[in-house]
Amino acid sequence: MKAGAPSPPSHHSCRISMHTMEGEMSHASSEVATLDEPVSETILRDLKAIGVKLKYVLLPVSEEETIKELQKWDLWGPLLLCLVLSIILSAAAPAEETSVAFAAVFVIVWVGAFVVTLNAQLLGGSISCFQSVCVLGYCIFPLVVASIMCKISSHALWKGIVVGVGFLWATRASVVFMSQLVPAERKVLAVYPVTLFYIVISWMIFIS
Repeated sequence: MKAGAPSPPSHHSCRISMHTMEGEMSHASSEVATLDEPVSETILRDLKAIGVKLKYVLLPVSEEETIKELQKWDLWGPLLLCLVLSIILSAAAPAEETSVAFAAVFVIVWVGAFVVTLNAQLLGGSISCFQSVCVLGYCIFPLVVASIMCKISSHALWKGIVVGVGFLWATRASVVFMSQLVPAERKVLAVYPVTLFYIVISWMIFIS
């Protein structure tokens, strides 16, 4: 071989290139398949994903599986739950305050979730913004169920029990996730805003 002449590619590098090309082609084909599928299939797939996450929030099998599933973030589920809660609480408000109640619930849920996320990140938590908002949003589900059950009776004792159970369930599900992503010595500082977040939502449900 002459000096300075480029050496022929090795079998190992060729094999790597082939694997890379195959991976890119399979990824591209999966994207095309997703783009070409009917809208009904896309909606059905998203609804199934939302249902799986809600199952892990309500009936967690184990902390590891719950954390693994909730790390696959999306915002469709939290948006749907927030809309349902806003509609329920605004329907219970006086006619002239319906729009205000709807907007207040919507703002408190989303702004509160972003504030809790910012606090976790400032404490050194290894969590993305959308991932945290996704978890906090899905964990509202027990409180959404509580707000529906409060329509059965307006008695203070009944509402207190239902909202209390919903608060404990929502807080437990979110704290399990958030506490795993923050340094051990700062877990209390990360969990406190989460608890306060759900206390505010629970109080809004109780007084509605």
